[in-house]
Amino acid sequence: MSESHDIREATEADLPGLLAIYNEVIANSTAVYSYVPVTLADRLEWWRARTAAGYPVLVAHDAAGIAGFSTFGDFRAWPGYRFTVEHSVHVRADGRSRGLGTALVQALFPRAAALGKHVMIAGVDAANAASIRFHERLGFTRCGHLREVGYKFDRWLDLVFLQRTL
Repeated sequence: MSESHDIREATEADLPGLLAIYNEVIANSTAVYSYVPVTLADRLEWWRARTAAGYPVLVAHDAAGIAGFSTFGDFRAWPGYRFTVEHSVHVRADGRSRGLGTALVQALFPRAAALGKHVMIAGVDAANAASIRFHERLGFTRCGHLREVGYKFDRWLDLVFLQRTL
C-alpha cells in the first residue's frame, strides 16, 4: 500500500462512512447488482446481523475517514454449505488500486479459517477484468460463469464465481 491504513473491526460509528462507499458503488458500478441506495438504518441492521452471526465487518481508516470495508457471510443457507462463505470488499473511489482492497481481503482469510470455514467465494461482474485479476492474485480461481443473470444500466450482466480454499 502506498498509504498506511488501520484495518479493524467496524463499529456503529463507522457505518456512515461505510454507507457512503457502498452507495457510491451502487450508483456507479456493476460491483453490486442493485439500483437502490441503502439507508443508514439498512446498514445498521446488516451490521448487527453480521456481527451477531460472528462474522467480521472490517474497515480501513485513513485521514479522510473510512477508506474501505470487507466482510463475509453465508454463501447459501442450507447446512451443507456451512463451511463456505462469500466475501465483499469495497474501497472508497479515491483509494482504489493502492493495495487497500488486497489488505482488506487478506485480513478476512484468518478470520474465516478461525470460524472453521473451508472455502471463500467471490461473485464478480464478468466485465470487471480488474476485479477478476485482483481475486486471482489473491489465490482465487474461476469456478463458474453465469450468463445474463443480472440487469443494470440497461444491459444484461454475467456473473463470474471464483473460489479460494482457506
